[in-house]
Amino acid sequence: MSKEKSGSRTLLWSVLMSSPGPLVVGLGLLAGRSSTQIADFIRRSSELLAIIVSFVVYRVTTKDGDVDEGKRAVLERRSNGFVGAMMCVGGSFMIALALMAEAADKGNVIPGLSIAILGVIANTIFWRRYTRLNRVEPNAILAVQARLYRAKSLVDCCVTVALLSVAVAPTSDLSLWLDRIGSIIVAAYLIWCGLRTIWEAVKKA
Repeated sequence: MSKEKSGSRTLLWSVLMSSPGPLVVGLGLLAGRSSTQIADFIRRSSELLAIIVSFVVYRVTTKDGDVDEGKRAVLERRSNGFVGAMMCVGGSFMIALALMAEAADKGNVIPGLSIAILGVIANTIFWRRYTRLNRVEPNAILAVQARLYRAKSLVDCCVTVALLSVAVAPTSDLSLWLDRIGSIIVAAYLIWCGLRTIWEAVKKA
């Protein structure tokens, strides 16, 4: 299988695997009100949109060599800039929601916790996959996807810890602060990765 087909297939699987996340977490919000869970829903939705855009652009820029180098570079920069912007948007919403969180019963966070645990496993696999593909033949979109999935795997670890604390002790001060701190840590890391990605896209313009 060629590198382009392998990259395209990996991106397609990324879209398919990421699609259920926002839906499941969103439905879970009907029963739970954890700030981390709300923030996780916004993050997953923005990341899914970014992955879809990356998949479309990758297919366009690697299709039968029809796209000239100049146009391909422009499309890749815009795609990666969009991915960075979505990371920043998700992080900003997470900070706002964490600061507005109230010390109340968070309800059932099990759906969000389940998705977060599965996310740790799936995102780590995709992170390693994109890293390996980009090492074989460097590509700007695959490189940013490797960064995105590294962030996603670390974020899901943080979300898992925060939601687990809420599930075990929903009314304790510890779970409240872990919930808030979990959201802020996730947000800060996402924004940092997003700004770095945008800056790299701007520098190449």
